[in-house]
Amino acid sequence: MDAAHTGGKEDVMRIINLTPHAIGLATEDGVVTIPASGTVARVAVSVSPAGEIETDYGRVPLVRLTYGDPVGLPDPQDGVVYIVSKVVADALPDRPDLVYPDTSPESAIRNDAGQIVAVRRLVTR
Repeated sequence: MDAAHTGGKEDVMRIINLTPHAIGLATEDGVVTIPASGTVARVAVSVSPAGEIETDYGRVPLVRLTYGDPVGLPDPQDGVVYIVSKVVADALPDRPDLVYPDTSPESAIRNDAGQIVAVRRLVTR
């Protein structure tokens, strides 16, 4: 957030969104949109086949995912928190500057189609 977003306050945290999409965040001033920064933090993943199951909808392949190291993640900066996916945050439990959207029923705000359009809070470590 720049001074326009912080009301000129110098002691507030700047939020950088490292997900590929905008995040709606409900604040005391209403819902704000935190745009994607253009940098996406991800965790490297390896996929291995794990068979398949026959279902009443047809045959469905199964896989096992093995998560590796995060990529695209900047070093910590004073006064900055990064919005990332839960997978990225879980990969780095010692990074208190990483937060992710709380999509629990108490936090998620949904539209008429049931899609999450905003959250009321972010999850930290």
